[in-house]
Amino acid sequence: MRRAFSISGLQCLGLVRSSTYKLSRLNTRRSYCQPLHISQTNPSGPLAQYTNLVEEGKLRHDPNQERVALELDKLLGRLEQYERDMEEYHEKLAKWEDNRENERRRLLMEEAELKQQESWTSSLSRHRSKLFGRWLFRRKPENVEPGVGKWVSYLNREKKLDSLVGSRPTAPPAPKGLYIWGNVGSGKTMLMDMFYTATQGIVKHRRRYHFHEAMLKINEQMHKIWKNQVEEKSLQSSISNCVINLPFDTKVKEWLAAEERYKQEVQMKNILPAVADKLLIDEHVDRKGASILCFDEIQTVDVFAIVALSGIVSRLLSTGTVLVATSNRAPKDLNKDGMQREIFHKFVAKLNKRCEIVLIGSEIDYRRLIAQRSIKQVHYFWPLDSSARKNFETMWHEVIDQVEGQIISVTIPVMFGRVLEVPESCYGVARFTFEYLCGQPVGAADYIAVAENYHTVFISDIPAMSMRIRDKARRFITLIDELYNHHCRLVCCAAASIDQLFQGTEEGTLFDLESFQFETETEGGKLRRNVLEGGTVGSGGTPTGIMSMMSGEEEIFAFRRAVSRLIEMQTPLYLEGVGSFHPYFQRQCQESETNCAGDLQSQSSL
Repeated sequence: MRRAFSISGLQCLGLVRSSTYKLSRLNTRRSYCQPLHISQTNPSGPLAQYTNLVEEGKLRHDPNQERVALELDKLLGRLEQYERDMEEYHEKLAKWEDNRENERRRLLMEEAELKQQESWTSSLSRHRSKLFGRWLFRRKPENVEPGVGKWVSYLNREKKLDSLVGSRPTAPPAPKGLYIWGNVGSGKTMLMDMFYTATQGIVKHRRRYHFHEAMLKINEQMHKIWKNQVEEKSLQSSISNCVINLPFDTKVKEWLAAEERYKQEVQMKNILPAVADKLLIDEHVDRKGASILCFDEIQTVDVFAIVALSGIVSRLLSTGTVLVATSNRAPKDLNKDGMQREIFHKFVAKLNKRCEIVLIGSEIDYRRLIAQRSIKQVHYFWPLDSSARKNFETMWHEVIDQVEGQIISVTIPVMFGRVLEVPESCYGVARFTFEYLCGQPVGAADYIAVAENYHTVFISDIPAMSMRIRDKARRFITLIDELYNHHCRLVCCAAASIDQLFQGTEEGTLFDLESFQFETETEGGKLRRNVLEGGTVGSGGTPTGIMSMMSGEEEIFAFRRAVSRLIEMQTPLYLEGVGSFHPYFQRQCQESETNCAGDLQSQSSL
C-alpha cells in the first residue's frame, strides 16, 4: 500500500528558527535528550528525562527501560565527586611527570659527563696501550644484539627514576560503567544518549562514538603514529638540534641523541595506548578531570576490531575512563567465531570488572511503536512511480524555498585528506541519488562528512536490496547509521516500503559477505586487504573470522537496525529535535553565542 504524502508545516522539519532552536543545548544527540525540569534530586538526569517523556505520552512506560535509566542516574550521581577526585589526581600526576622528566634529563647529563671524562682518559692512554686495547677488542662479545645496550641503559635509568621521584600517583577508583545490551529498538541508544546529555557540565572530557566513527578515528590515529615512525629523519634532526649546543664532544652528543631517540621509539611502539590517550582528550585542552566514553553498537566483525577495541578500551578503563556502551550482544557473545581468543577473553574480563552488564530485556521495537502513533508526517515515498517522485520533488522544492538559498555544487572534506563532491546543496540541505552515494567505493568516512555538514539529506532512486547489490546495501546501511547518529533528517524516494527494503528480490535474499569495513585512505589499502583476505592485521590471525560473515548473522542485526532507525526517523519526536541537535545548528548556536559575547565585550570597553 502506498503511503500518502503530507506536510504539516516546515517547523517540524527544524528549518524554521523556533524557540526549540534558540534553546538548543550543545553537544547533544537526540530529541529525547532535551533538558527537563522535574522536582527530583537530579532534574536533568536520565531517569527524569525518561519519566517526563512517559508522562507526555511520547514514550510508553517500560520497566526494563526505567531500570536502566535508574542505573544510569546512579552513575551520574557518582560522577561529580569522581570529577573532583580526578582533577586532584591529574594535578599530582602533572607534577610527578615534570619532576621525573627533570630528573631523567639530569641523569642523562651526568652519564654524558662521565662519558666525556672517559673519552678524555681514553684519548690520553690510547697511545700507551695499543696492544692492551686490541686484546680488549678481541674480548668484546660478538653476539650482542644491536639495541640491547640501549634497552638496558633505558631500564636502568627508569629504575633510578623510580627510586628518586617515587612511584606514579595512584588514580582514584573509577565508578563502574554500564554495558547495555538487548534487541534492536529496545531503547539502548536512547538511554545512553540521555546519560551523555546529562554529563555536560559535570565531566570535562566526554565523547560519544558509534562503531564506524570509532574505527575511523582509531585507524586515523594509527596512521599518524606510523607516519611519525617512518619520518625518522625529521625526528633525528629535531633531537640533534636539542643537543648540538651542549658542551660535549661529537661522540658524546651522538650518544645523547641516540638515547633520546630510543626513548621516543619505545613510546611510539606502544601504538594502541597512544591512540587511546588521544581518543578522548583534545591535545589542545587541559587533561585535568575525569573522562566518559559513550560507545554505541560495540561490534567485533573482524580481527582488527577485536585487537583495536581490546587494546584501546582496556587502556581507557585502566586509566580511569568510565564506559557506557550499547550492543546487540552480551560481551561473551561478541566473538562467537573465536578470533584472537586470548586477546578477546582479556577484553571481556576487563569489561566485566569495570562495567555492570545490563540486559534491557525488551522484545518490543519501540521505534516502530512510536511510528505507529504518528503516521501523519511522511518523508519516505514509495514505490518509484510518478506519484512518489512528484511528492519527493515537491518536498525538495518547499524545503529549498524555506531556506531561501541557491542550489550549488560543493566539495566537502573527508577524513584522511580526501574530499567528496556534493552535486546539489543549499544551506545545510543536500540531495543525492542512491547510486551516487552507495554505488561507488565510499564508506563511513564519507557518510560522516555528509552527516556533519547537512541537517537534511534527500536520497532518490533507492532500490530494493538484493544479493546482486550487496556492497551497495552495506554502504546504504552504514549511511543510515551515520545520518541517524548525527540526527539528520532523511527524505527518501524508494522502490519498496521500509519493511520490504531489505527482504530481497526475485534475485534472492540479501547477505552482505563483506560486512561493515571502515574506510582507509584507499579502498584497496593494505589494512583492508589483510582483514578481508587473510583474516588478520598481524601475527596470530586466522581466516575463520572472515568466514563468520558468511552466516549473515551480523548482517541480519544491521538490516533490522536500519529498518528500525528509518522508521524512527519519520516520527515527530525525532524530527522536532533536528533543529536542536544536529551539528549544523549547534555550530550556528555556538557562533551566535561567540558573536554575542564579543559584542558585549566591545560595548563594555567603550
